[in-house]
Amino acid sequence: MAEDAERPLLELGYWLSCEEHDPRALVRNAARAEAAGFGLAGISDHFHPWVPEQGQSPFVWSVLGGIAGATERLRVGTGVTAPLIRVHPAIVAQAAATAAVMLDGRFFLGVGTGERLNEQVTGAHWPRPDVRREMLEEAVGVIRRLWDGGPVDHRGAHYTVEHAQLFTRPPQPPPIVVAGSSKKSAAMAGRIGDGFFAVAPSARHVEVFEGAGGRGKPRLAQIHVCWAPTEDEARRTASRWWPNAALRGAALTELAHPKDMAQVLELARPEDIVRKIALGPDPQRHLDLVASFATAGFDQVLVHQIGPDQEGFLRFAEQELLPALGGR
Repeated sequence: MAEDAERPLLELGYWLSCEEHDPRALVRNAARAEAAGFGLAGISDHFHPWVPEQGQSPFVWSVLGGIAGATERLRVGTGVTAPLIRVHPAIVAQAAATAAVMLDGRFFLGVGTGERLNEQVTGAHWPRPDVRREMLEEAVGVIRRLWDGGPVDHRGAHYTVEHAQLFTRPPQPPPIVVAGSSKKSAAMAGRIGDGFFAVAPSARHVEVFEGAGGRGKPRLAQIHVCWAPTEDEARRTASRWWPNAALRGAALTELAHPKDMAQVLELARPEDIVRKIALGPDPQRHLDLVASFATAGFDQVLVHQIGPDQEGFLRFAEQELLPALGGR
């Protein structure tokens, strides 16, 4: 009980956007976020950016090695890795175990069912959502068995592992946080995960997660903001760098290439892009967006600052957002 009483009701984290920044900048941003007072960060795991304008997509596991050497306290996790097609779950298990060793217990593995944008690059068939959930559940089981340290032989519905054993492992396996945007995914996260990751402030999804076994486990969310000296500048920056905010439903998971995304988004209205983004220099707008997730039951909110000006946002967070939240 004492431990629960000391736990903050909400922790604000920082998002490292691999789609917008090269690997050296991501390492610098992580170190600067730690210096600003953030104790938590998430980092995207993509093969492609969402749209060509974003311009980057480094290999996340190499970047995590750099972050491990540049930070001392920052907890970092992938948001999210899809251990389904592009990377076999046995390889994800090895990569994540190495990251956990290098970060000395400060790493968590976020997993999800992925997007065709990143997973189709090997030429494999892109499955339907229900099949991808089956694949993810089997993949998580394989990863956990490998983290146990013994030899693993597995022949399942989707994956085969033969004579595999991980020799570089952390003393304790890292948490696995399962992403979801539906009640089925939330239930799976409660059943197989050590936490839940979402991008919408759905109290219903939190309720389903907790009812399926997630009670007491962390509930993470990602939000998008664009700090700038003026709201108009923030609106222009968000529209240029993050037009994919206008995408809904299957468009997020079924389009195959950044150019396809850009073509679809030519039809997007500016108001659709920024509808759920906190814009400008007013801290209350940003805090209100955070509060919508806290009210829905999320206890860790990772803030993605859109565009190149990460330093401006980090000063804003250090001076305005983190002090306003305090220990809450």
